[in-house]
Amino acid sequence: MANIVFVGLGNMGYPMAGHLAQAGHTIFVANRSPEKIQRWLSDYPGQPCPPINSDSKNNKANTNTNTNTNTEVTCKTELMDAVILCVSRDQDVKECLIDNGIIKLLKPQGVIIDHSTTSATLAEAMAVEAQAHEVYFCDAPVSGGQQGAINGQLSIMVGCVSEVFHQVEQLVAPYTRAIAHMGPVGSGQKTKMVNQICVAGLVQALAEGIHFANSAGLDSKQVMEIVGQGAASSWQLLNRHQTMINGEYNHGFAVDLMHKDLEICLNTAKSLNIELPVTAIVDEFYQELQQQGHGDKDTSALLLRLTS
Repeated sequence: MANIVFVGLGNMGYPMAGHLAQAGHTIFVANRSPEKIQRWLSDYPGQPCPPINSDSKNNKANTNTNTNTNTEVTCKTELMDAVILCVSRDQDVKECLIDNGIIKLLKPQGVIIDHSTTSATLAEAMAVEAQAHEVYFCDAPVSGGQQGAINGQLSIMVGCVSEVFHQVEQLVAPYTRAIAHMGPVGSGQKTKMVNQICVAGLVQALAEGIHFANSAGLDSKQVMEIVGQGAASSWQLLNRHQTMINGEYNHGFAVDLMHKDLEICLNTAKSLNIELPVTAIVDEFYQELQQQGHGDKDTSALLLRLTS
C-alpha cells in the first residue's frame, strides 16, 4: 500500500481517487475548490492536502493552524510514494507540480502519474523537472469516460522509463481495465491524441447517421439498434445513440475539453508536417458549438449542431 497525493476531484478524478482509497492506499486529496475535498472526504477514507493554488512553503510553516484538516503529514516528503494528477490543461499540471511545489512532496524515486490530457512537450518538460528532484514523471492519459472511472474500467496509455512502469501498473490497478507501456515520456499523450482523433470522427459520423435517419422518416432508435450489431458499431454508437436521440448532452466529457484536446492533436500534426482533415473539420464544429454557448455539453452535442 502506498501514500498517494491525488490532485483533481473532477468527474473523473473523484471516483478514481475513491477506488484507490477503497483499495487500501492512504490518500491525500487536493482540489482547487475546497467543497469537493470535503465532499470526497465524506464519501471515502483519506485526508486533505493543502489547496493546490496555495504556496507549499507557507503550508509547511502553518500546518498547525487548523487542527481539523491535519495537513502536517502531507508536507513530510519522506511519506509520499506517488502524486497522481487528473486535471485539465498543460498549465494546470505545471502549476500543480512546479508553481505550487507539489513535486516536493515526493520521497526520492517517487513517481508522478499524470492522467491529464496534455501536450507531449509538456510531459517531456515535466520529466526533466522530475529528474532534477530525483523522482519519475509518467504521462498516463486515460480513456473510458466518466462511467469508466466510476466503474473502475479505464484504459491507460503510459509514457515512462521502462523500470517504473510496473510500479505505475500496480498503483493504478484499482481503476484500470487495460494498461500499456507505449514508450518513453510523451508516448502516452501521443497515444491519447490518436484516441481523440478517432473519437472525433466517430461522434460526427454518428451525429450525421442519426440526423439522416430522422430526416428520412426512419425510426432512428431502431436504425441504431440494428446497425449497432454490424460493421458500423462502436462504443459511441452503443452508449450514446439513445441520449443523442433524446437530446440529452450531459454525459461526461465536455465540448470545451474536446476542443482543447483536438487543438493539441492539430498542433502536433503540424509539427510532424502531416494533415488531419477530418479532425480539423470536426474541431471547427466543436468551436461552433462553443460560440453557441454549448461548451459545457458533452461531445455528442455534434448532433445538436445539425438539428438546431
